Amino acid sequence: MLFGSLEFVFGFLPLTLLTYHLLRIRGWQVAAKLAMILASLVFYGWWDPRYVPLVLGSIAVNYGLGATIHRMREPGRRKAILLLGLALNLGLLGYYKYAGFFLQNLGGMFGVHDVAATLIIPLAISFFTFQQIAYLVETWRGQEPARNALDYLLFVLFFPHLIAGPITHHAEMLPQFAHAGRGRLASSFIAMGATIFVLGMAKKVLLADTIAQFADPVFAAAAQGAALSTADAWMGAIAYTLQLYFDFSGYSDMAIGVGLLFGIRFPVNFNSPYKATSIIEFWRRWHISLSAFLRTYLYIPLGGNRAGKLRRYANLMATMTLGGLWHGAGWTFLFWGFLHGAYLILNHGWTTLAGGRLRLPRGAAWALTMLGVVIAWVFFRAVSFEAALGILEAMAGGGNPGTLPVGLPDRLLGWLLIGIGGLIAVSQPNLLELARYPQGLEDGQASPALRPVLGLQRLAASPGFATVCLGLLAAACIARLPKPGVFLYFTF
Repeated sequence: MLFGSLEFVFGFLPLTLLTYHLLRIRGWQVAAKLAMILASLVFYGWWDPRYVPLVLGSIAVNYGLGATIHRMREPGRRKAILLLGLALNLGLLGYYKYAGFFLQNLGGMFGVHDVAATLIIPLAISFFTFQQIAYLVETWRGQEPARNALDYLLFVLFFPHLIAGPITHHAEMLPQFAHAGRGRLASSFIAMGATIFVLGMAKKVLLADTIAQFADPVFAAAAQGAALSTADAWMGAIAYTLQLYFDFSGYSDMAIGVGLLFGIRFPVNFNSPYKATSIIEFWRRWHISLSAFLRTYLYIPLGGNRAGKLRRYANLMATMTLGGLWHGAGWTFLFWGFLHGAYLILNHGWTTLAGGRLRLPRGAAWALTMLGVVIAWVFFRAVSFEAALGILEAMAGGGNPGTLPVGLPDRLLGWLLIGIGGLIAVSQPNLLELARYPQGLEDGQASPALRPVLGLQRLAASPGFATVCLGLLAAACIARLPKPGVFLYFTF
């Protein structure tokens, strides 16, 4: 089930909200939590019910292992249980996501093809696996585990973040779920949640899905080996750069909005990454929850920057390359991660050599950063190395004017929409800045009745005008809902 689908907006979400809050108002906390767990299982199983037992089994095993680690006092046994948990989680992820890729490449080395049947990858397996790995590690380090199975089930299954994140940390989420289902929810949560959800849906439905029309035909043509003009190659690459940002950040914003409707706060996952003037800054702004996970549970355990520059650079490369592989079992994903590892090494090396004395002008630094990001996204999106190299060759000036790629709308319209999207991504406050999340929940600068439009007051002459604009935006999104595009990160 998609956030941007009619059945979600007019069926699943209102029914779930009504049930949860009625139980909450009556003081039936356990029943409210059970209703939320059941709704989350329906949401997950809507896509493919065959894997509901898999995610429940994963939750049961990790909950049991966490409780065992917490009870044990002997360090050696505690570590052995942790290693068992890591092996089980990574083994599950490896089997479903990487076994076919490994066997196909191994078979290709010996001239054997079709060596493995294609497995359907369970939805969100990368997200709930990483989340539970962090839970086991932190329990081993001494943090309090979940107090009961209901809270742990909600921590993993809560449907707004289950499918595509953000990757939440149990230290942030378990205390919230422990108190979920009690009393009435503050109106500020409902107001801000609805606002953020609608604006996030606009990013997905009105921006990402529209701009996708100018990316998909270009990459499809490249996959078929068709010659591209330089202009079309650049259009496709930049369009995908914007599509991915508006799609994924829009989903994250919608998840935050839905979470607030149930009284749950999620961490911010994007902070205007295309405003970055260095790759280091880009990764502080892009997919923040994944960056934090990779830093905490991979980069630092490998040694981080504690063992000299060469070791630091090796750790950066390993972390980013594995981060690329996390996104998908393919050489293009692996190379995308490798590229960003190389970018980070160059960025850190330049910073060290220059010692802060030699800086590029801000505009040049931004342009260089975005050039690197766009080039890397070509590999991320392309179905093969050959297709990616074909697009990059055309972008470098080796393109063939050829014919318009099949399905590509008017070029002038494409560049106009890309310009509008780029202007929004680069020069405007991001959605959470506009909505003042999470500060707007607490600061009392306006009454709860005005909080739906707190963030829009910068753009509108009055709260009333902003409310009308928000309503029109919601109507425009709903008009597009019968044909929503799949969220890109669902496949990861």
